[in-house]
Amino acid sequence: MNTGITMIQPIEQELLTILKGCYKRNRSSQNSLYRLYYAYGMSICIRYAQNEEEAISILNDGFLKVFRNIKKYDTSRPFKPWFRRIVVNTAINHIVKNQKLNREVGMEKAEKLPSTEDILSRISYQELMQMVQSLSVAYRTVFNMYVIDGYKHHEIAARLGITESTSKSNLTRARARLKELVEVKFNSSYAR
Repeated sequence: MNTGITMIQPIEQELLTILKGCYKRNRSSQNSLYRLYYAYGMSICIRYAQNEEEAISILNDGFLKVFRNIKKYDTSRPFKPWFRRIVVNTAINHIVKNQKLNREVGMEKAEKLPSTEDILSRISYQELMQMVQSLSVAYRTVFNMYVIDGYKHHEIAARLGITESTSKSNLTRARARLKELVEVKFNSSYAR
């Protein structure tokens, strides 16, 4: 029997309770939110970080920002995208702050990507993440911002303090390097 009242899913109700506690700066609620979103946050941070230790540091900074700004969160909207935006911005700010970017790589230096067979379906997520992590900070950051997080080149340029052509070049080079890594992995592991 439908009463017309929408039932809140148990996880949504639990999250709402946790967020209310975080709003009151309740340590137990903050710990619960941390445990609930740690894995999701790490999946974002590990793409930007050079290693797990750096990813944890970025994620912890992101959670601090979440806790400090929790009163700005609109509970009528989904929490996950709001959380994701804070964590992505924290990762980008970390990279910019530590000036780990090669800021001026002109588009004329970028190489064209030849088309090849799609072999990504044969590589595990962990293997692919290791390949992304092996990219230089500049390439990894632009790749993540453009391909994964949906930023446009002009937005990347503005956030990172680089030119649009540098953003495009870094993306082209990141893709080329990933292609090389995938081909090496495919040829060494799957050609047998």
